[in-house]
Amino acid sequence: MRVGTVREIKNHEYRVGLTPESARELVAHGHEVWVESGAGLGIGASDGDYAQSGAFIQPDAKTVFDGCEMIVKVKEPQAVERAMLRQGQVLYTYLHLAPDPEQTKELVESGVTAIAYETVTGPGNSLPLLKPMSQVAGRMSIQAGATALQKATGGRGVLLGGVPGVLPGKVLIIGGGVVGFNAAQMAVGMGADVTILDRDPEVLERLDNHFEGRAKTRFSNRAVVQQMVCESELVIGAVLVPGASAPKLVTREMLGCMKPGSVLVDVAIDQGGCFETSRPTTHAEPIYVVDGIVHYCVANMPGAVARTSTYALNNVTLPHALRIADLGWKEALKANPHLAAGLNVHEGKVTYEAVARDLGYEYTPVSEVLA
Repeated sequence: MRVGTVREIKNHEYRVGLTPESARELVAHGHEVWVESGAGLGIGASDGDYAQSGAFIQPDAKTVFDGCEMIVKVKEPQAVERAMLRQGQVLYTYLHLAPDPEQTKELVESGVTAIAYETVTGPGNSLPLLKPMSQVAGRMSIQAGATALQKATGGRGVLLGGVPGVLPGKVLIIGGGVVGFNAAQMAVGMGADVTILDRDPEVLERLDNHFEGRAKTRFSNRAVVQQMVCESELVIGAVLVPGASAPKLVTREMLGCMKPGSVLVDVAIDQGGCFETSRPTTHAEPIYVVDGIVHYCVANMPGAVARTSTYALNNVTLPHALRIADLGWKEALKANPHLAAGLNVHEGKVTYEAVARDLGYEYTPVSEVLA
């Protein structure tokens, strides 16, 4: 199979779908790899590095899209990229379709077979292709929040760890999954006063045992969310409903009780955000203010640490890419139900139930496509 990767064009996105090492693995399996010139510069990989791995360097994205049977990316295809997709082609990348009707419509119209990293499953209903970026985003959320709390960026002027004689900042983390756990690790390490909310008693028990009192846990309901949002200076939105739009857990009304200059960091923004006042921002303009509250809602947070993120991502995406290239997409999905869960769109049909429900499409089960 001819497999291609292109330079990411989303605002300040420096990751790349295939590292030179991943390209070498595909070549070793007998496949041909095309790489757009400059695609790896954001992670410090030159065209020469890819060429040494056996890849063919192409002058532009159109050449790669036109000539390859499978496109491996990081972020969802932008409008100009969607126009180059075609029926019979496999797109393997993050998609986050539920809050993005325009992208979904154009993928459906293109006829492409689109496999989304974020809905590929693993044992125990885990999301192994989402996990490494959730780890990065969780850790970055505290870093970003701490910066946004500084007075120069419009924040309250609070140092999360405090100093002797001055109380530390209060951090609320809504959601105790991978993002929430990693955010809590960073916040606790900085010496902040940390509370984690979740609705799963087993998750709360696991977090409580891990942090041994260094972070508090509370069962999440509307009353507790409102109380804790009002008390906190940094709120991290870390909730996830796989493949579906994130629930709006913090309303605009709640902002009225927060201290001016407090910060909301919405890590769920890729899925529409879990704060009512959230809207996607970029690394170029990461923050905005609503009712005196600073919002950080960058939709590709891990892109800021592109090298770490790309290698962590390739560690989990490459095995499936090899399987698709070796067997063809249909046989690969038949052989692996976890990979089959990643199929979101195929030849004009929406094949992921949450996306179909949220955006009003007729749902076509993957089993029908594979029959």
